[in-house]
Amino acid sequence: MMSAASTAIAMPTRLLLLCRSCSCPCPPLSLSSCGAGAGASASAGGRAFRFRWSGASASRGLLVSSSSSSSFRDVDVDVDVSRGGKGNISCCSSRSRSTRQIKKKRSAAASAAESAALAKAKRRTRSGRDFSEELLSPYLSGAGGDHIPVMLGEVLEVFRSRHLLSFVDCTVGAAGHSSAIIRDHSELQLYIGLDVDPVAHEKAQSQIYSILNNDLCNAPSNLKTHTLLKNFKYIKSALREVDGNLLESGVDGILLDLGLSSMQVDNVERGFSVLNNGPLDMRMNTQASLKAEDIVNSWPEAEVGRILRDYGEESNWRSLQTKIVKARLDGGLHSTGELVQLVKSTSGKSGRQGWIKTATRVFQALRIAVNDELKTLEDALYACFDCLSSGGRLAVISFHSLEDRIVKQTFLDIISRGGRDEEKLSDSGEEESWSKQRIGGRDGTILTKRPITPSEGEERLNRRCRSAKLRVIQKV
Repeated sequence: MMSAASTAIAMPTRLLLLCRSCSCPCPPLSLSSCGAGAGASASAGGRAFRFRWSGASASRGLLVSSSSSSSFRDVDVDVDVSRGGKGNISCCSSRSRSTRQIKKKRSAAASAAESAALAKAKRRTRSGRDFSEELLSPYLSGAGGDHIPVMLGEVLEVFRSRHLLSFVDCTVGAAGHSSAIIRDHSELQLYIGLDVDPVAHEKAQSQIYSILNNDLCNAPSNLKTHTLLKNFKYIKSALREVDGNLLESGVDGILLDLGLSSMQVDNVERGFSVLNNGPLDMRMNTQASLKAEDIVNSWPEAEVGRILRDYGEESNWRSLQTKIVKARLDGGLHSTGELVQLVKSTSGKSGRQGWIKTATRVFQALRIAVNDELKTLEDALYACFDCLSSGGRLAVISFHSLEDRIVKQTFLDIISRGGRDEEKLSDSGEEESWSKQRIGGRDGTILTKRPITPSEGEERLNRRCRSAKLRVIQKV
C-alpha cells in the first residue's frame, strides 16, 4: 500500500474509481488537486465532493485507475460529502450496497446456523454401530407390517451381552423390536408384551404367533409368550398376572418405545396426523373417554393455554388459545382439518414448514393431555426399574424433549435414591462400544450419560426416527 502521507501521488486528471471488494465502477471524477495529504475536490454526476487522501489509516480502500491507462494503484480514500453533512461515500450504487448488505446478513445467518448445527452435533452421541439395511429389510418389504422399528440394531446391541431369560416389551406395537429380540436370544424363556392400544395389541398377538410357528425364525422352543392389553404403568400388576414370583425374581430386560407407530399415524380415524383430515380423537386407548375434541371445545381457556405452553412448548400459545376458544362460538372444532386451518390462520405467512411445525406442537400438546403421557411415563419408569432383576436393563426410546427430560431426570433420581451420591464410572465394568460414558450409584448405573441417537444411514431410510433418543439404565 502506497502511503499518501509521505509521498506525493502524481495522478492523471481523469480517474476511474473501482470498489476493492466488488470492482463496481464510479463515474469518472475530475480532480482539481492531488497533492499528498491535501484536499482534492471532484465532481461526478452533477454532485460536488471534497476528498482527503489519508493513506493507510483510512477505513475504506479503493483501486484507482487512470482512464487512459490500464495501470492500477492502491490508494485509501476518505470522502466528505459537501451536501448533507460529512460521511463516507461508496463507489457502488445504493442497489449494489443493499445487495452487499443482504449478502453479508445471509452469510452471517449461514455461519450462525452452521455453528448451531455443529454445537448440536457435538451434543449428540451418534450410534457407533454400522447401519445395516438388511436388518430392516423385512419391515421395508412389508413382511413385518407397516411400522419400521426405530434404532433396532442399537436395541439389540443393548441386550446382546445379557443372558435374557425374561423380557418385557412395554410398548409392543407391531412387535418389531420384540420379534428381533426373540430371534436374537435362543435362551429366552418368558416374553411379555404390553400395549394400551387394542389395535396394536391384536396385531402384536398375530405377529408373535407367526414367529413362534415359523421354523425359519429360530424362535426358542420352550418360550412362553403373553401379550396383554394394559398400560405400561401397570407393569407390576402385569407381571403378577403372569407369574406371582416375577416381582421377586425380576425380569432381565425391559423396553419402552414411546413413539407413535406408523399404523397409528397413518390411520386417519385416530386423529394423530396433521396432514390427514379425521376426527379430533388422539386416544391411545380407544376405550378411554377423553378425546382431543373435548379439550378444545369444553376445557377452560386457561387450561387450554397451559397445555399448549407446557406440553407443546409453543411460543404462540396465547394467540392459539384465544382462537380455539373463539371457535366455540361457531360450533367448535371437530376434525383435525379444522384445527390445522386454525393453526394456519394464526401462523400467518410463515410458509408450509412454519404451520406444519406449529401444528405438530399443537397436536403433541393435545395428545399428551388426552393420554396423560408425561405422568404415566414417570410412574412407569420407577415401576419398570423396580421390576428388573439384578443386572437387568431398562432401555427407553423417547421422541421429544419433554419425554427425554423425564427419562434423564428419573434415571438420575433412581441411582441417587436414599441420598447416595452419584459416581462417575469411566471404563469400569464391561466394555461396550455403545456405552460411551456411565454414571453409577448403588441402586443402578446409567449406561448412557448422553442419549444415543440414530445413525445417519437410518435417518436417511426412515425420517420418522430423526428425533429418537435411546437411554439405558442397569440395575446393580
